[in-house]
Amino acid sequence: MSTTTAVDPGTLRSAAVEVLRRNDLGTMTTAAPDLYPHQWSWDSAFVAIGLSRVDVPRAVTELESLLAAQWSTGMVPHIVFSPSSTDYFPGPDRWGTDDVPARPPGYRTSGICQPPVHAIALRHILDRGRENGGSDAAEAERLVAGSLDGWLAWHRWLASARDPDGVGLVEIHHSWESGFDNSPRWDAPYSRVVPGPLPPYRRRDVLHVGSAGERPTDTEYDRYLWLVEQMRSVGYDDAATCSAVDFRVRDVFFSAVLAAAAGTLAGICDEFDRPDDAAEQRGTAARFRAGVAATVNPTTGLARDFDVRAGEWIGAETIAGFAPLVAGGEPGLLAAQRALLRSARWAGHPGLRFPLPPSTSPESPDFRARTYWRGPVWPFLVLLLGWAARRDGDEALYTDLRAAALAQLTDLTFAEYYEPFTGEALGSRAQAWTAAAALEWLG
Repeated sequence: MSTTTAVDPGTLRSAAVEVLRRNDLGTMTTAAPDLYPHQWSWDSAFVAIGLSRVDVPRAVTELESLLAAQWSTGMVPHIVFSPSSTDYFPGPDRWGTDDVPARPPGYRTSGICQPPVHAIALRHILDRGRENGGSDAAEAERLVAGSLDGWLAWHRWLASARDPDGVGLVEIHHSWESGFDNSPRWDAPYSRVVPGPLPPYRRRDVLHVGSAGERPTDTEYDRYLWLVEQMRSVGYDDAATCSAVDFRVRDVFFSAVLAAAAGTLAGICDEFDRPDDAAEQRGTAARFRAGVAATVNPTTGLARDFDVRAGEWIGAETIAGFAPLVAGGEPGLLAAQRALLRSARWAGHPGLRFPLPPSTSPESPDFRARTYWRGPVWPFLVLLLGWAARRDGDEALYTDLRAAALAQLTDLTFAEYYEPFTGEALGSRAQAWTAAAALEWLG
């Protein structure tokens, strides 16, 4: 493995800024200019983190534009569709949310959600604004004051509607909600999803990558769309969806993000004289942190998802197994997880181009080096692990991840994901959250 590539911070910064400029639609940032021409929820949070390093007011606008599409239930939808592009499938007509009463008027959105990284982005914007002072500080303070209730509603919806059994784990109803679309985590649950008749469709994602083999298969896509049909059939009603949908999984990584975000939001509430809300968010953080810790397999040391329909644990060896590092928690558990992350099964694997954790362990039979969430390295996820390491005082892990991540990104493609052994750029290019990760690492 190697981190010997020279990093020219100025060149990298300028190129990353140019990617965000290219993807900027004014009030929202597209995830990528070709493959993803709309605003994705957790992409947008990472984009705001990167933007806060170079343009605090634009970072403010990014979060405000996303929150404006929040449903009345509290859900933040995973896609907010831009009216300027129709070149994406499945688009708003396929989602069929236009008649859902909870959707805000004037916005077209999907009907599902993604991990709640937003409070972490809010913290970054507030910190950068205060560091800069003047109008940047005022804008950041205004954002927090005006949006705090929205982010609290988002967390409360997740903690209630998506944890119906009160176990401290968020239940998802589609793998797109996890963000890890075709991860081996979902192989067993999807094996029990049998699609019924589907309206005809034509995929567009395979037109924007080097090889269709980098993307989910057509069989997987049929299952994805069938779940959309099932949720649409009940009008995306929270309670009815639990009965209607064939995919119900307690997602350990999503839950870890909620734990981290709730803890972060609690600190912000303290600063804005909201003690009751701060206490509530600390309770949410503790509940989901404990839920994540309770999933750890004592044999592998990895956290696990739980298939509600089948009533069984999912033991796939993926990066989601490091959910406790994101959630935080008991020092012994975190130390064991860090040692595993650095081991030869993960970032310490001798064949890696850079010592960064792939999305699936290279030692797993499910590993596929070039296929989406089945092997490649995802830069935004490395950034999240680095943030958590610094939060918990592991400066050595943060420093090592930062050096390797910056070395990986000096190819200046800002790819969606990277082949772990060769370092080759894969997926979409000019990916906004990859550019944002570069800016945050550069500081």
